[in-house]
Amino acid sequence: MRKCALTLFAAAIVGLTGSQVSAADLGWRAPPPAPIYAPPAPIPYLLTWTGCYVGGNIGGAWANVDVSNVASGGTFSASNSGLAGGGQIGCDYQANAWVVGFRDMLDATSLSNNTTFSTLPFSGTADSRSNWFNTLTARGGYLVAPNVLLYGQGGAAWTNTNVTFFSGSGAQAGELSNNTTGWTVGTGAEWMFAPHWSVFAEYNFMDFGTQSATFTACGSCVLNAKANIQDLLAGVNYKF
Repeated sequence: MRKCALTLFAAAIVGLTGSQVSAADLGWRAPPPAPIYAPPAPIPYLLTWTGCYVGGNIGGAWANVDVSNVASGGTFSASNSGLAGGGQIGCDYQANAWVVGFRDMLDATSLSNNTTFSTLPFSGTADSRSNWFNTLTARGGYLVAPNVLLYGQGGAAWTNTNVTFFSGSGAQAGELSNNTTGWTVGTGAEWMFAPHWSVFAEYNFMDFGTQSATFTACGSCVLNAKANIQDLLAGVNYKF
C-alpha cells in the first residue's frame, strides 16, 4: 500500500513538472522583427524661373556702316562679319506662365572689313571695325512648357566702332571713332534642362544712329556714318 502511494506521488510530481515545462515553452514568443525604415519619397524639383543668373555666350555677328557725304550726297557701304562672344548677367521673375526680367550682356567681336570707294570727293579705302557691344535690355516671355521660355527683349546698346579713311596713296585721311549709344531689339528661346541650368539661342538687332566728322582731305567735307550690328548667339546660364 505504501509502495503504491509513493508511486502515485512520484507520477504526480513528474506530471506537474512536465506541465510547467510545457507551459513555459508555450509562453515564450520570439521578438517581432524590427520595423523596416522606408525613407520618404523625394519631393520632385519644382521648376521656377524666378532668380538671378550669370552665363556665357558665343555666336556670329554682322555689321553694316553706311557713309555719306553731306554736300555731294555720295555714299558707300561697308559690311563685315565675324565672331562675337562674352558674358551676361540678369534676373527674372515668374508669374504663372509669364516671365519678365532684365539682362546686361557684354560681347567682344572680330568684326572688320576694308572697302574701296570712289563716289565721295576723294577716292580711297575705308577700314571699319566694331570691337565690342554692350546691351542692357528688359525681356518678357511666355512658358510654352514649364522648362521652355519664348521671349522678346529690347533696350539700350553701346558699341565701339571705328571707320578709318585712307586716300588712294594709302595716307590716312580721317577717322570716325567713338563709343556710340543706340538701341536694340531681339527674340529668343531658353530651355531649362536641369535645376539651375539653362541654354538659349537668340537673334538681336542693334542700331547706333549716325555719327559725323569733318575731313580736310576732301576740302573740309562732312561725312556721316550710320552703323548697325546684328548677331545670332547661343549661350548657357546658371541660375542661383
